[in-house]
Amino acid sequence: MVIRTRRSVLQTALGTLGLIGASQIGPVARAALPSGALESEVLGRLAGKQPLLKRSFRPPNYESPVAYLNDAITPNDRFFVRWHLANIPVIDATSWRLSVGGDSAAHAYELTLAQLQHEFEPVEMVALCQCAGNRRGLSDPHVPGVQWGNGAMGNARWKGARLKDLLVRAGVAKETVEVAFNGADGPLLDGTPDFVKSIPAWKALDDNTLVAYEMNGEPLPHWNGFPARIIVPGWTATYWMKQVVSIRALPQPLSGFWMNTAYRIPKGKFPVVDRFVSQESETSTPITEILVNSLITNLEEGQRFRAGTQLVVKGLAWDGGAGLRHVEVSIDAGRTWQSAELGEDHGRFSTRAWQFAFVPHARGRMTVAARATNSQGTTQTEQLIVNPAGYHNNVIQPINVEIT
Repeated sequence: MVIRTRRSVLQTALGTLGLIGASQIGPVARAALPSGALESEVLGRLAGKQPLLKRSFRPPNYESPVAYLNDAITPNDRFFVRWHLANIPVIDATSWRLSVGGDSAAHAYELTLAQLQHEFEPVEMVALCQCAGNRRGLSDPHVPGVQWGNGAMGNARWKGARLKDLLVRAGVAKETVEVAFNGADGPLLDGTPDFVKSIPAWKALDDNTLVAYEMNGEPLPHWNGFPARIIVPGWTATYWMKQVVSIRALPQPLSGFWMNTAYRIPKGKFPVVDRFVSQESETSTPITEILVNSLITNLEEGQRFRAGTQLVVKGLAWDGGAGLRHVEVSIDAGRTWQSAELGEDHGRFSTRAWQFAFVPHARGRMTVAARATNSQGTTQTEQLIVNPAGYHNNVIQPINVEIT
């Protein structure tokens, strides 16, 4: 397989994005985003965050510059921000309550934050939180939606209670079909549907699904769901409900815009291991697990390096929980591939750092690319699998550098 690259006149340097210069961020892999996304793209500051790339103000959608993703664990102040609704309250931890119940629960009850933290066994896990639309802005042909580049993702160590333990206390019935979540955020206009999501009962009862209250050893940041959020490791972040206030066990599938219309992929287009059968239709199925993918984090398009000097390519790789088999790097536009060195394994739901060192000798343009393969033998795709919402973009991404 030979990678063919396409230079875009829309590529920009960080120094042109706003008042914050590129020197304060470091190198970032370029993304050929649509012109509208570039015109609105600035490095903006949210309270408690380092500068992030703004994709929209209301609701706030900010992605991490790729340089922030150079390490396996993403610091809280560099973690991306994604909201669907613009009315986001600042919650007082002492007055927050989480209701647990639903038509398939025998005993509805409420929890304070202190009860959530102390009445259930705490569990810690490193897991990737990735927006389903990550890289949507790189789609060709263009598709509507938030024009994300590579940074609508972050990897963190989460601490919380097993969702299963909360459901067991509620006496959830064996006939439960789905478990639904609602958050404290809400729409500004009456006609906007509230953001309510559900997951299959079997996923809700999985030991890895959490109600988290800590992120990298600290309370959840406001922008990432304080005081508690749902963690569904291996699945895209649409199910990771922030500021969760309601958990309901349901005897039938949840209906509504965010389940029946949004976050769906054409049936048969992608490999789906974790099927959400109760929400499937004849033509589409809900997006579920994250696809195998990789990202080069320390190179940018057009960057110059000296011939005869060692060049170390660094990046991250991940999948939906099967685990990685290997990462390979090509320095000749995909003609040949060599194994990269894998970094520390933080668990099957975590990203994994990798690096590849070599000494370039020939001067001129060099096309560098990485591809990941998981333990099931699935490798990143060579061509975009086109779908209406631009989901699941795991295309191998080449970067051209100059050897002088």
